[in-house]
Amino acid sequence: MTRRLSFVLALPVMAVLGQVLPGLLTPALAQAPAPTAAAPLTECDVPDRHTEIDFPLPQVTRAIAAKRLTVLVLGAGSSQLPGAAGAKAAYPARLQVALAAKLPGVEVQVATDVKSTRTAAEMVKTLRPSLAAAKPALMIWQTATVDAMQGVDADQFGQVLAKGVKIAREAGSDVVFVNPQYSPRTESMIALSTYVEILRWVALQHEVPLFDRFNLMKAWADLGTFDLYSATKKLDMAQRVHACLGRLLADLVLESSKAHSSNSESGQEPGK
Repeated sequence: MTRRLSFVLALPVMAVLGQVLPGLLTPALAQAPAPTAAAPLTECDVPDRHTEIDFPLPQVTRAIAAKRLTVLVLGAGSSQLPGAAGAKAAYPARLQVALAAKLPGVEVQVATDVKSTRTAAEMVKTLRPSLAAAKPALMIWQTATVDAMQGVDADQFGQVLAKGVKIAREAGSDVVFVNPQYSPRTESMIALSTYVEILRWVALQHEVPLFDRFNLMKAWADLGTFDLYSATKKLDMAQRVHACLGRLLADLVLESSKAHSSNSESGQEPGK
């Protein structure tokens, strides 16, 4: 089994060494052929951060090989944006655009089952019909904020997550978790950290890739990339954040699908 516990969005190591430690590169390294230039960092990228838990996605790998990838985003209010163009600017739609751009020749469709104020347990109650309707190779499950707001029992929350993963896999879908969004406006009012850690623990237990939206957005806030304190009043800021989330989530999905391809070629299967 290949287990990669972090997906690093970082500056190339050689570039960092050359800037921070000039003159300390060995002659062999100094004379080595220049590496291919890396793509320039965008506002989405977070240097030197470990932001995700990554496991293989075998169903996604098979769907890409078959030239048709269907994704279901299961979520609550933070998967949406207001306004007439909100659906097109929210991260599920931006995910579809990013995946289609990175998978030429593959038909990509991202469906949504997104409603405000739903706990994880409420999502699981209607999960089977949602999966039956969409028939996705991948279910992206964004949850935990409402559970934290309502003070849902931590053990119960973990059990519900495990149940949802089991239902999705029985329906032929891989699963990716997306944890809560970070907001400095509500950080002191909602105890999210417990639920963020439960999501991480269940992800590790059941080998589910985790897109760590919470710490990614916190890094953006710390670096000054986005002014998340005022983001709720600035729709353009929220749209930029969602565009980044869609792009980086697409990266995680494709990296995880490649992990399964590597395991299959070496004769290994996830969990074995």
